[in-house]
Amino acid sequence: MNENRPHVGIGVIIRKGNKVLLGMRKGSHGRGSWSFPGGHLEYGEQVEDCAIREVKEETGALISVIRPGPFTNDIFHEEGKHYVTLFVVADYVSGEVQALEPEKCERWEWFGWNDLPRPLFLPIENLLKTGFNPFL
Repeated sequence: MNENRPHVGIGVIIRKGNKVLLGMRKGSHGRGSWSFPGGHLEYGEQVEDCAIREVKEETGALISVIRPGPFTNDIFHEEGKHYVTLFVVADYVSGEVQALEPEKCERWEWFGWNDLPRPLFLPIENLLKTGFNPFL
Protein backbone atom coordinates (compact mmCIF):
# COMPACT_ATOMS: atom_id res chain seq x y z
CA MET A 1 0.00 0.00 0.00
CA ASN A 2 1.28 3.46 -0.86
CA GLU A 3 2.10 5.22 2.41
CA ASN A 4 1.82 8.60 0.66
CA ARG A 5 -1.94 8.20 0.34
CA PRO A 6 -4.56 8.42 3.06
CA HIS A 7 -6.01 5.21 4.46
CA VAL A 8 -9.71 4.70 5.17
CA GLY A 9 -10.58 3.92 8.76
CA ILE A 10 -13.95 3.05 10.24
CA GLY A 11 -14.96 4.27 13.70
CA VAL A 12 -18.00 2.56 15.23
CA ILE A 13 -19.96 4.61 17.75
CA ILE A 14 -21.84 1.91 19.67
CA ARG A 15 -24.74 3.16 21.75
CA LYS A 16 -25.98 1.20 24.77
CA GLY A 17 -28.58 3.17 26.66
CA ASN A 18 -27.07 6.64 26.99
CA LYS A 19 -23.43 5.46 26.77
CA VAL A 20 -20.84 4.69 24.08
CA LEU A 21 -18.08 2.08 24.02
CA LEU A 22 -14.43 3.16 24.09
CA GLY A 23 -11.22 1.18 24.36
CA MET A 24 -7.74 2.11 25.58
CA ARG A 25 -5.40 1.76 22.57
CA LYS A 26 -2.17 -0.20 22.92
CA GLY A 27 -1.28 -0.84 19.29
CA SER A 28 0.19 1.39 16.65
CA HIS A 29 -0.68 5.07 16.40
CA GLY A 30 -2.73 6.60 19.17
CA ARG A 31 -1.24 4.43 21.92
CA GLY A 32 -2.60 5.46 25.32
CA SER A 33 -5.71 7.16 23.95
CA TRP A 34 -9.37 6.14 24.05
CA SER A 35 -10.97 5.08 20.79
CA PHE A 36 -14.15 3.58 19.38
CA PRO A 37 -13.93 0.07 17.95
CA GLY A 38 -13.05 0.04 14.27
CA GLY A 39 -10.31 -0.50 11.79
CA HIS A 40 -9.36 -0.49 8.14
CA LEU A 41 -11.92 -0.73 5.38
CA GLU A 42 -10.90 -3.71 3.23
CA TYR A 43 -10.92 -3.64 -0.56
CA GLY A 44 -14.45 -4.28 -1.87
CA GLU A 45 -16.00 -4.19 1.62
CA GLN A 46 -19.14 -2.23 2.49
CA VAL A 47 -18.73 0.28 5.33
CA GLU A 48 -21.51 -1.30 7.41
CA ASP A 49 -20.03 -4.79 6.94
CA CYS A 50 -16.63 -3.50 8.05
CA ALA A 51 -18.19 -1.97 11.18
CA ILE A 52 -19.93 -5.22 12.12
CA ARG A 53 -16.78 -7.29 11.42
CA GLU A 54 -14.40 -5.05 13.34
CA VAL A 55 -16.66 -4.81 16.40
CA LYS A 56 -17.08 -8.59 16.50
CA GLU A 57 -13.31 -9.18 16.10
CA GLU A 58 -12.30 -6.59 18.69
CA THR A 59 -15.02 -6.87 21.33
CA GLY A 60 -17.15 -9.96 20.70
CA ALA A 61 -20.27 -7.78 20.65
CA LEU A 62 -23.02 -7.90 18.05
CA ILE A 63 -24.30 -4.59 16.77
CA SER A 64 -26.98 -3.23 14.51
CA VAL A 65 -25.74 -0.43 12.27
CA ILE A 66 -28.23 2.41 12.41
CA ARG A 67 -26.77 5.02 10.09
CA PRO A 68 -23.62 6.49 8.62
CA GLY A 69 -22.17 9.36 10.59
CA PRO A 70 -19.75 12.10 9.59
CA PHE A 71 -16.16 11.65 8.49
CA THR A 72 -12.96 13.27 9.71
CA ASN A 73 -9.64 13.99 8.00
CA ASP A 74 -6.97 12.87 10.46
CA ILE A 75 -3.28 13.63 10.05
CA PHE A 76 -1.01 12.00 12.62
CA HIS A 77 2.07 14.20 12.22
CA GLU A 78 4.31 12.35 14.69
CA GLU A 79 3.53 8.94 13.19
CA GLY A 80 3.52 10.19 9.59
CA LYS A 81 0.06 8.72 8.96
CA HIS A 82 -3.02 10.13 7.28
CA TYR A 83 -6.51 8.64 7.62
CA VAL A 84 -9.98 9.57 6.52
CA THR A 85 -12.19 8.13 9.25
CA LEU A 86 -15.77 7.20 8.39
CA PHE A 87 -17.96 7.02 11.47
CA VAL A 88 -21.07 4.87 11.78
CA VAL A 89 -23.62 4.93 14.57
CA ALA A 90 -24.69 1.51 15.83
CA ASP A 91 -26.72 0.04 18.65
CA TYR A 92 -25.40 -2.69 20.93
CA VAL A 93 -27.41 -5.88 20.41
CA SER A 94 -25.73 -8.61 22.48
CA GLY A 95 -22.49 -10.26 23.55
CA GLU A 96 -20.09 -9.87 26.43
CA VAL A 97 -17.71 -7.03 25.59
CA GLN A 98 -14.11 -8.20 26.01
CA ALA A 99 -10.67 -7.14 24.81
CA LEU A 100 -10.29 -9.88 22.16
CA GLU A 101 -7.20 -8.24 20.65
CA PRO A 102 -5.17 -7.52 23.82
CA GLU A 103 -2.13 -6.50 21.77
CA LYS A 104 -4.21 -3.62 20.33
CA CYS A 105 -6.60 -2.69 23.13
CA GLU A 106 -6.10 -2.84 26.89
CA ARG A 107 -9.80 -2.74 27.89
CA TRP A 108 -13.28 -1.57 26.85
CA GLU A 109 -15.55 0.66 28.93
CA TRP A 110 -18.89 2.43 28.50
CA PHE A 111 -18.98 6.24 28.89
CA GLY A 112 -21.61 8.96 28.70
CA TRP A 113 -21.26 11.13 25.58
CA ASN A 114 -20.79 14.23 27.74
CA ASP A 115 -18.33 12.44 30.04
CA LEU A 116 -15.76 10.98 27.62
CA PRO A 117 -12.35 10.06 29.06
CA ARG A 118 -9.10 11.70 28.02
CA PRO A 119 -6.93 11.54 26.08
CA LEU A 120 -9.09 10.73 23.07
CA PHE A 121 -7.85 9.28 19.77
CA LEU A 122 -7.30 12.06 17.19
CA PRO A 123 -10.29 11.11 14.98
CA ILE A 124 -12.62 11.41 17.98
CA GLU A 125 -11.13 14.79 18.92
CA ASN A 126 -11.76 15.91 15.34
CA LEU A 127 -15.29 14.47 15.43
CA LEU A 128 -16.10 16.40 18.61
CA LYS A 129 -15.01 19.65 16.93
CA THR A 130 -17.87 19.19 14.44
CA GLY A 131 -20.47 19.17 17.24
CA PHE A 132 -21.73 15.73 16.20
CA ASN A 133 -23.88 13.88 18.75
CA PRO A 134 -24.78 10.23 18.05
CA PHE A 135 -27.85 10.50 20.29
CA LEU A 136 -29.57 13.20 18.22
